[in-house]
Amino acid sequence: MPHSHTSTDPTVPTELSELAGRIRGAVLTPGADGWDTELAPFNAIDVHRPAVIVAVEDTGDIQETVRYAARHGLPVAVQATGHGIATPADGGVLISTRRMNEVAVDPVARIARAGAGTQWHQVIESAARHDLAPLNGSSPLVGVVGYTLGGGLGLLARRYGYAADRVTRIHVVTAEGELREATQHRNPDLFWALRGGKGNFGIVTAIEFGLVPVTTLYGGGLFFAADAARPVLETWSRWTADLPEELTSSLALLRLPDAPFIPEPLRGRLTVHVRIAFLGLPEDGEKLLAPLRAVAPTVLDTVREMPYTDVGEIHMDPADPIPYHERSILLRTLDAAAAQLLLAVAGPDADCPAYVVELRHLGGAVGRPSPVPNAVGNRDAAFTLTTVSPPKGPTDPARAVLTALEPWGTGRSYVNFLTGSDVAGDARRLYEPETYERLTRIKQQYDPHNLFRFTHNIDPGHADRA
Repeated sequence: MPHSHTSTDPTVPTELSELAGRIRGAVLTPGADGWDTELAPFNAIDVHRPAVIVAVEDTGDIQETVRYAARHGLPVAVQATGHGIATPADGGVLISTRRMNEVAVDPVARIARAGAGTQWHQVIESAARHDLAPLNGSSPLVGVVGYTLGGGLGLLARRYGYAADRVTRIHVVTAEGELREATQHRNPDLFWALRGGKGNFGIVTAIEFGLVPVTTLYGGGLFFAADAARPVLETWSRWTADLPEELTSSLALLRLPDAPFIPEPLRGRLTVHVRIAFLGLPEDGEKLLAPLRAVAPTVLDTVREMPYTDVGEIHMDPADPIPYHERSILLRTLDAAAAQLLLAVAGPDADCPAYVVELRHLGGAVGRPSPVPNAVGNRDAAFTLTTVSPPKGPTDPARAVLTALEPWGTGRSYVNFLTGSDVAGDARRLYEPETYERLTRIKQQYDPHNLFRFTHNIDPGHADRA
């Protein structure tokens, strides 16, 4: 536990000392013990420079901190894992929620409740004890709340939809420091906005969501050498047209470093990685994958029947912190011309700076409205196109890849695949105009002074211009 300043600490402003006396957690100023630990995000593409960090222990701590920030006109940021940093919390208050990581599962109702700082692996393991699974993403280390507030495009998306579509209740501290409960019937506008509107409306203290009856799946990766990139991409893009909703897949062009932690066949060279998650019998999965396996020999094939607790092996996302730019656009289609251009800018003969250029297949349940309407839109898109690239200065060096494919785009991006201050920008490009206008009105109601602006910010002053 980091050192918590007390009212007798002469180096701390009086009101901060008083805040420390009212909470269970720690109030940290620059240079204090624990400052660097609480500050460090998983993705260090940007660095927070807050005036104060509050390492909270419970909901009351969050309420007191938000009230302190509001009194002093200080903007507020929240961090659980730091995977999705959008805007550095310079000069503001950074609330670290990682200690609020409790998980409870109701196996009869098939509902999980996760605290503000919970990571997906905790929910996966708890749900698996009851033969259930959540709609988590590719990395089990990502925070539940941030992922879900952005929609949550997971491994079972085509069958079960976005994670936000399964949310049943949210507990949130709004800008005046009040704890509110948001459900379909209680504060319904706030409930609608939180599911898809990211962190614009308050600090979520706990979230409840439905689980699905999944214990195993047929999943893993097919890895192909660089010289098979063209036939694999062309085959995969045609193959996705007729897939059952039980199969969610993506294709990534990987340029992984020559490092010991990378499997030898993938080190220091371009490989093509087709990621598979199929909810069906393994023999049916093998039949579905036959056209892909017939394209070319694989350099690595990890597809197998696996317990859901092993789903982190499908994408093999990094387990250790790493700085990276992440950008995305949504595509209406992926025709032969688009595939050809993508290979030209990101394939074997391209000087592409990205670690990963990934296409995720959408449609199915993510293409339909949520049973309980929410702010997750853009459901007419057929694919996401995402780049993950190493830091080469303040702007993303892989921007040209997405620019080249914009003629096939919807004109919008997926919010959870946008990290770093160079892409936070104008949130209007993330939503349909009517969705953004409604989000702005709700922002005016719950956060008129834009206290929660260290995110993909919805500016409450833009309602008339949305």
